[in-house]
Amino acid sequence: MAKKRIVVLYGGRADEHSISCISTAGVLNALDTERFEPIPVGITKDGTWIVNGEDPRGWALDGGELPTVKVTPESRPVLIDPSRGKDGFFAGEPEHLSGAHSGDAGFGTGFVSLNDPEAHHVLTSLGHVDAVLPVLHGPYGEDGTVQGLLEMMGVPYVGCGVFASAACMDKHYTKIVLNAAGIPTAPGIMVDARNFTAADVLAQVEAANLAYPLFVKPSRAGSSFGVTKVEQAEDFETQQDLLAAAVATAGEHDWKVLIEQGIDGREVECAVLCPKAGEEPEASWPGEIVLDHQDDDQFYDFDSKYMDASASHVEVPANLPVSVLEDVRDVARRAFKAVDGAGLSRVDTFVTPDGTVMVNEINTMPGFTPISMYPKAWEATGVDYTELITRLIEGVLR
Repeated sequence: MAKKRIVVLYGGRADEHSISCISTAGVLNALDTERFEPIPVGITKDGTWIVNGEDPRGWALDGGELPTVKVTPESRPVLIDPSRGKDGFFAGEPEHLSGAHSGDAGFGTGFVSLNDPEAHHVLTSLGHVDAVLPVLHGPYGEDGTVQGLLEMMGVPYVGCGVFASAACMDKHYTKIVLNAAGIPTAPGIMVDARNFTAADVLAQVEAANLAYPLFVKPSRAGSSFGVTKVEQAEDFETQQDLLAAAVATAGEHDWKVLIEQGIDGREVECAVLCPKAGEEPEASWPGEIVLDHQDDDQFYDFDSKYMDASASHVEVPANLPVSVLEDVRDVARRAFKAVDGAGLSRVDTFVTPDGTVMVNEINTMPGFTPISMYPKAWEATGVDYTELITRLIEGVLR
């Protein structure tokens, strides 16, 4: 049987660019190459698509510089002809190295090299593509934009569709959808960081009766970028200043800012898997990120997630009664269906002391790094990393 050719997209324009690169290293190293032929396509931070860049298989979280997709002398730009569907992926080829003619690709003329403006290139096909695995986190990858492009091309892809991707990328709208489905979420308000005053923000917090501590975060960002924990201050002016500074920090990542009441509960995450559209979603054993530093003010920020292996560890299943774990699994499946999820998602919940389960957020393309919860949760549930990727890809092949 011929191998299925899978374009693996990674990098991207979002803040999570480097995490996508690390996730892709894990995916490519675990991919069943007896069944699939990967075609890694990197996206630089400025949005340029390339092939033949630095091999992502060698990237790792080792405490050094985070990896990024860069144009190299060997890399070639990738262009797409949506009208050609699965045969619509092309790469720039120096004219003296290619027997093709630019007109063969349907684009009319050659184009200028990324590295040498004097050298004109022609387009050559990357070959027939059976499906796309977009290992992209955050905006321009996890928000429905790439999904919409692939839908227009008629190319199968792993993961949630346009609506679910867009709705779950925006935590504000995630709350609206889940609350309409009867699934509780943390109380909170939305603030426009482009036009706010400290006094107005504090007034909105008080009007919503939000209890401290508060978490202020971008509505459409991930990996804990721009998140600030705000404690209750002793005086009015200090409280205003703390909230204003937190909104400004979140506003550097998104003008739409959420201010949420801190929940007295444990953060428990559940991996959901639904490789084939229309099937009932499966839920893993829920897991918990346990912070290892004894610091009452610490929360699970970017460094804890990715840069400091000693900061935390994953426990799957979480140390909770089986009845509570089953409640988390049930809520995760319901939340996944409420947003019209497909393929995979990680549903992050809060479990309060009385056993109430509420959803914090839904990640439609959760991290696939070696220390990420999604693959670890499925491994603990009996599905290893390679089998997990195989099931996701085979579920969309048609």
